[in-house]
Amino acid sequence: MKLKFNPNYPSIDDLREKAKRKIPKFAFEYLDGGCNEDVNLHRNTEEIREVELLPHYLSVHKGSDMRTELFGHTYDAPFGIAPVGLQGLMWPKAPEILAKAAFEHNIPFVLSTVSTSSIEKIGEITNGQAWFQLYHPAENSLRDKIIERVAAAQYPVLVILSDVPTFGYRPRDIRNGLAMPPKMSLTNMLQIMGKPEWAIKTLINGQPSFEILEPYMPKGLNLRKLGEFMDQTFSGRLNEEKIKPIRDMWKGKLVIKGIASEADTERAIGLGVDGIIVSNHGGRQLDAGQSTIKPLTSIAAKYGDKIKVMMDSGLRSGPDIARALASGAQFTFLGRSFMYGVSALGKEGGNHTISILKVQLQQVMEQICCKKVSDFPNHLVK
Repeated sequence: MKLKFNPNYPSIDDLREKAKRKIPKFAFEYLDGGCNEDVNLHRNTEEIREVELLPHYLSVHKGSDMRTELFGHTYDAPFGIAPVGLQGLMWPKAPEILAKAAFEHNIPFVLSTVSTSSIEKIGEITNGQAWFQLYHPAENSLRDKIIERVAAAQYPVLVILSDVPTFGYRPRDIRNGLAMPPKMSLTNMLQIMGKPEWAIKTLINGQPSFEILEPYMPKGLNLRKLGEFMDQTFSGRLNEEKIKPIRDMWKGKLVIKGIASEADTERAIGLGVDGIIVSNHGGRQLDAGQSTIKPLTSIAAKYGDKIKVMMDSGLRSGPDIARALASGAQFTFLGRSFMYGVSALGKEGGNHTISILKVQLQQVMEQICCKKVSDFPNHLVK
């Protein structure tokens, strides 16, 4: 895939600022915010950036290759697009835009249960190469129906979410009365009027909805009722007894996302899970927890040869990806960064954001004389 790079927005921070100017405040704050006081949201990136890399300047270096084998597929880069809820709220057709870009660049796109495009549509766009993240339903019958749809669409990887046992306390969303479709308060209407391109494109494409869940949920839920529905229908408190039948049912690769301790990693290995994503949900669930880079380092060192150890939360650049890989991650995922890109640049946002990250990561690899992704730990300053 030829890299498509807009020189006016050479960083994720540039895309974030453009997105903030382009979409309504309630949509941007949903995307950009964490929970409570945003402590862990900021700690994630800050502590990733404390990691330092060691260059080997005088070594023989004939070039760097960022291609990465994962679960039997060789991806063109060691990063993918993380699952994000309510994507169509930020920009119309956002999941379709990002899934198409991911497929063209040969990186994984992970569809969330609470995204705004259907399992079947994303499966078609990615030729059956997307991953799916499951919020665990309270009812086994609903769990089975969703997993059957994922299997029928030929997704190779199922990700089950472990870090949303309760609905996160997010002050911005509460103030904004966030709902799907957006609540038409006077404040929100004024915000929409101030973003005419977003408003026109949303009008043309239709109001976003939970396409995956529509067959199973009541219509027109406000924030309170949406929270009640999510708590009642998707009680995400995952445990071994809930994972076992999924492992038996799912014939593809199975990943648990939200792991943050060595003890839970051991449990995942014992259950026959193929991989874990060390994550704190982008700082959106537990403000008093660790950043992702801290448990990643110890988990990867102890269990990296027993299970695929991946990471998300807090990554905002190619150097950030490099830092995570040097700390032991075998693959990484970014969520907000891609949503900033598509919110800022629309249908070009996916290709542009992937291109930024590929160029940045390639530059780091060449600079430190890192031949392949698996060599990154050799460049970690202890």
